[in-house]
Amino acid sequence: MTIDHKAELDRHFAWFEQKLPPRPARFVHWLRQPASFYVRVPVALLLVVGGVLSFLPVLGLWMLPLGLILIAQDVPVLQKPMATMLGFIERKWMQRQRPKANGPRANG
Repeated sequence: MTIDHKAELDRHFAWFEQKLPPRPARFVHWLRQPASFYVRVPVALLLVVGGVLSFLPVLGLWMLPLGLILIAQDVPVLQKPMATMLGFIERKWMQRQRPKANGPRANG
């Protein structure tokens, strides 16, 4: 069975866009469009550099995976590892959300 890693990345991006406020979600959606290639690549590279320089006060480590995911849109070699990483993160996220959804248990 072959897995379409690009489709898997698209699914994760759609999930991510749903979690964002409307304005940033529209920007991410626009950034993922094929016509946005010449904007997407520099933004992705800036995010990767910002993630590497996360020890500086304004930048954060969150920038590195986001930049790599954006680059993976255009670099097929990165699609499989990014889809695998996002699948792992999604599973962990769901595991953490499950106890919150059940709420506190009554004793007795």
